[in-house]
Amino acid sequence: MGSSSNKMTPRQKMINLMYIVLTAMLALNVSSDVLDGFTQVHDGLSRTNSNVGLRNGALYRQLETLTEQNPDKGAPWLAKATSLRAHTDSLYSLIDSLKLEIVREADGKDGDVDNIMSRDDLEAAAVVMLSPGRNRGSELRKRIDAFREHACSLLPDTLKRGNIAEVLSTDNILRRGTLTATTWEESRFEQQPVVAAVTLLAKLQNDILYAEGEVLTSLLSQVDAGDVRVNELHALVLPQSRLVIRGGKYSANIVLAAVDTTQRPQVFVGGKALGNDRGLYEFTAGNPGSYTYEGYLEVPLGDGTTARHPFSSSYTVMEPMATVSATMMNVLYAGIENPVGISVPGVAMSDISATMTNGSLRREGDHWIAKPTTVGEDAVISVTATMDGRPVPVAATTFRVRKLPDPTPYIAIRNAQDQTEHYRGSKPLAKASLVAAGGVGAAIDDGLLDTPFTVLGFQTIMFDGSGNAMAENSDGANFSQRQKQQFQRLSRGKRFFISRIRAVGPDGITRDLSPMEVIVN
Repeated sequence: MGSSSNKMTPRQKMINLMYIVLTAMLALNVSSDVLDGFTQVHDGLSRTNSNVGLRNGALYRQLETLTEQNPDKGAPWLAKATSLRAHTDSLYSLIDSLKLEIVREADGKDGDVDNIMSRDDLEAAAVVMLSPGRNRGSELRKRIDAFREHACSLLPDTLKRGNIAEVLSTDNILRRGTLTATTWEESRFEQQPVVAAVTLLAKLQNDILYAEGEVLTSLLSQVDAGDVRVNELHALVLPQSRLVIRGGKYSANIVLAAVDTTQRPQVFVGGKALGNDRGLYEFTAGNPGSYTYEGYLEVPLGDGTTARHPFSSSYTVMEPMATVSATMMNVLYAGIENPVGISVPGVAMSDISATMTNGSLRREGDHWIAKPTTVGEDAVISVTATMDGRPVPVAATTFRVRKLPDPTPYIAIRNAQDQTEHYRGSKPLAKASLVAAGGVGAAIDDGLLDTPFTVLGFQTIMFDGSGNAMAENSDGANFSQRQKQQFQRLSRGKRFFISRIRAVGPDGITRDLSPMEVIVN
């Protein structure tokens, strides 16, 4: 897929030679004609860089196309090419910014790289690239070194690696007649006219694009390395699912199995060619039912003829459906949070939404919480699923809303292990525990609803020695002082009743609870 030549192109050699000649003429302090020559070389390099950039872009797109056709084969090489492109773009942009910085140093803040006024300025390039305050030349050298090492690491061909290493070399230079080597940046930007420095940077961009092209060509040639050819062909239809919800999209890949070729087969379904070269067949499903379709693949052969491979497949369209269930019971209770499960087969939980009448509905992770408000009024949960980017209503389920069952009254006491227990009557209770208790509570604590109620008040009924009933009212949910004094006078085996217990729940409904018999032990 790429050139096997390991030498620079004639155009590359010509550009290098022109730059050397013009630099030599500058050393002789030749007139402005030389500066004009640098301007022409810069313009030519800019056009060349643009063309080379387009060529490299085409090579990169070839890798992308091969990866789309065969991700397993192309993806590793495309990843390397993408990394290289990022390095190239970053370094190319840095050099563009250095050009502009040098020109503006010479011409002012309105300086234009394409229209340099102070072309013969010998200080601007050194100030930008070599001065301690900026020293951008050192930064550029380090970036070139990193790019060169990265590009060479992607090339298996030692000759090409040597070419790129030579073209992008940043070694120190020992000039004739001197004893000390000059750094790469000093040799290029010390006492260099602005137009020459800008042209040098353009040439450096050309070298970078040249290196990128060599590496991209090498990566492209490696995609097909080690391929195994086969001689048995099968046409296959690979649907994403054979069950399609009405209003959803049917998608299937129609492929030629056991074939590895740079030419994709042409796919026909029902006598019509598909509108893409990936074998993707899709449409919006209509009425529910089972359907079949058939077609064929046309595969180009090496002798110019084509081979036809038929295929057939089927799919089923079903009505939208959803599963909505109250996880506690088949009804919803007003005033409390009812856990509800909502799901749509084949649709991710994140693509499901729901609303509710007669109350509120909210999502908590993969579950939902329904809180109805009005007892006796139905609550309707409506479910919508997002399919192929658009919302599709899939279900509406009606629930009856009931009030909470009556709670059971209790006296909270401490047991021998200093744990709280609920005494519900009809069995002996230690007098000390009764005296220490604060009052009467009420709750539904059957392990299912587990809902506390607020006791508004109650009455204790005790009997004197003559059998006369003595009623005492509570202090809200707490025992009154008179009730506690009566408890102190109770002897073992005595009984009393707690009646007229009134409590209100989270549904706001006040209710009268059943009496509770207390037996003193």
